Amino acid sequence: MDLSILYVTTKTKAEAKKIGRQLVEKKLAACVNIIDGMNSIYRWEGSIEESEETILIVKTKLALADEIISFVKTVHSYSCPCIIALPVVAGNTEYLSWIRNESL
Repeated sequence: MDLSILYVTTKTKAEAKKIGRQLVEKKLAACVNIIDGMNSIYRWEGSIEESEETILIVKTKLALADEIISFVKTVHSYSCPCIIALPVVAGNTEYLSWIRNESL
């Protein structure tokens, strides 16, 4: 399949909205969903941390994943942001076509 979903976390909803809007404006993504209020527990630099984060779900073409990852890293507030690309293996064909048409 030629499509991908990228899972990205941010420190705040405002940061997520800024990144999401830029991805859609640049046509790197057809759509970005923002889910606020996620609680994360993780190990960072030898300590167990807890924080509230916001999730971006980026819908795009797989061929754009590397460009999106590079872009997000340049504008993200974290030194090591969570950006994970997952392949889309099936879905509503009309919706998948829409993603193709709305991304570069």
